[in-house]
Amino acid sequence: MADHSPTGPVELGAQMDYAEHDRTYKAFLGLAKYGSLVCAAILIAMAFGFFVGGFFSGTILFILIMAVGALILR
Repeated sequence: MADHSPTGPVELGAQMDYAEHDRTYKAFLGLAKYGSLVCAAILIAMAFGFFVGGFFSGTILFILIMAVGALILR
C-alpha cells in the first residue's frame, strides 16, 4: 500500500521535531540573557572608568559584574 503520511510543511500536517525546537529555544534564551549581561556590564564599566576611575578599575568592575551576573542568571 502507499504511504500517505504527510511530508510537507508543518502547516499541511507534517511532524515537528520538538526536541530540536526546545534546544533552539533554550540556546536563544541563553544568548539573550548573557548577551544582555555583557552589554550592561560593558556600559557600566565604561561609565565608571570614564567618570570615576580609569581603564584598569573599569576592567576590574566589568569582571566583577560579569561574575556576579553569571551567578545570578544561572
